[in-house]
Amino acid sequence: MTLLSSENQTSFTEFILLGSINIKQGKTFLFVFFFILYTICFLGNLFIITVVLLNQTLHTSMYFFLGNLSFLDICYISVTVPKMLADLWTESPSISFLGCAAQMYFLITLVGTEGFLLASMALDRYFAICRPLAYTSLMNKWICLQLAVISWTCGFLNASLHTALTFHLFFCQSNRINHFFCDIPPLLSISCSDTSVNEVALLTVGVFVGLSPFFFTLVSYAFIVHAILSNQQKGLSHKAISTCISHLTVVILFYGSSIFTYVRPTSSYSLERDQLVGVLYSVLTPTLNPLIYSLRNKEVKLAMRKLIGAGSFSCGI
Repeated sequence: MTLLSSENQTSFTEFILLGSINIKQGKTFLFVFFFILYTICFLGNLFIITVVLLNQTLHTSMYFFLGNLSFLDICYISVTVPKMLADLWTESPSISFLGCAAQMYFLITLVGTEGFLLASMALDRYFAICRPLAYTSLMNKWICLQLAVISWTCGFLNASLHTALTFHLFFCQSNRINHFFCDIPPLLSISCSDTSVNEVALLTVGVFVGLSPFFFTLVSYAFIVHAILSNQQKGLSHKAISTCISHLTVVILFYGSSIFTYVRPTSSYSLERDQLVGVLYSVLTPTLNPLIYSLRNKEVKLAMRKLIGAGSFSCGI
């Protein structure tokens, strides 16, 4: 392993990801499990993007955000899972300093962007259900584009800040990261520099990037559920509430795991627990999104039938 020295401090030029090393048994099962999830997520989200692009009836604000979410999820799972699969297969889990920085940068970008996209989708559903007469003017193409640009911009700015702060630190005592991939808390835990600025930034920015969109989303769905319950059509209310619960399940799973990871002191970092939580928000959530948000949707399923033929879906959907 290569070392760099500067001002009597030594910093490693590569890191060892201990996630796969710490697994003594069941590596083959985990490899197959992650590979299946990756395949489902990649193909499912790619198919949704294709259906939305090719079907004119889906060129609405709701499916504009779903298309963005599907593209994000493909990128999201591709940042971490291929490297995890390679480490499990080769049992050589090293990653270069620049590779680790790049992986963390894109991971944090996508985590932050997804939070704001989910909040934008909740806002879209709020206007559609609670303000139906003004919906087309409130959520026109220009507004949707602005919300998407703001979401991605916030994600990139958030990642730029944390990546710059994290890789400005020295790693002179250990280069062994207790995780499957490069992330902020495990990197801070092995740094020999003062990480107080990083922890303050992680907590304060996390309130804006994590907690604020989360509470906004919850409040939006609270108004949506109230509006649905006020509707006299009981059958419609039951179905709509069921859909809201499905959406909230994904929202809570994503926000809960990401807030738990980033909006807390690094002193509470735990190897086994945080690796599990990391898998939840980086692998499981992107896989569930197409199933919950799109494949249970009648309009999407109808568009699928038109695209590839009703016969192929007559038994499966």
